[in-house]
Amino acid sequence: MQPLIDNARTFGQRPEEFAELAEGQSPQVLFITCSDSRVVPALITGARPGELFELRTAGNIVPPYACAHPTGEAATIEYAVEVLGVRDIVVCGHSHCGAVGALVRGEDLTAVPAVRDWLAHATPRPAGAAEDPEVAEGVQSHVLTQLLRLRSYPCVERKLAQGRLCLHAWYYEVHTGAVRTHRPQTDTFEAL
Repeated sequence: MQPLIDNARTFGQRPEEFAELAEGQSPQVLFITCSDSRVVPALITGARPGELFELRTAGNIVPPYACAHPTGEAATIEYAVEVLGVRDIVVCGHSHCGAVGALVRGEDLTAVPAVRDWLAHATPRPAGAAEDPEVAEGVQSHVLTQLLRLRSYPCVERKLAQGRLCLHAWYYEVHTGAVRTHRPQTDTFEAL
């Protein structure tokens, strides 16, 4: 913890670098990814403060849209699309994902009921080899499922129809730092 505290102490000593951020934000991209500590969107993309609007959830899950019982995730997506006017949304899964791995392997999650119930939003169960420690196939199919779910959000559906929004599926390899993007033409994940 101490290195984090030390950095936080010196971070605010450069106010001139951050002054214009007080004027507001206008990110062009909503980046939806896992809350895994090994996945750092700004490092992956090189984004500076104000350039990415982030949504991090266990397993980069996009829950079903429901007005009657809104979620923080749905509110974040709606705000990014309707208020901030993001032009792109990236759903980024990653290798060695514990959440997707648990789903692929069919692990018993009764000891962590909140996790179990959250992961139920990932349906259908991701495909993939249970013995694969990277769970690459499972994560990639899971990312595509979340992208489809995202399309069902009214604000996303509307902006897609207007040609004012693009969706992207990414797969980040924790062990190499490589990023792959889904190419619909070939239905494969290829290097960016």
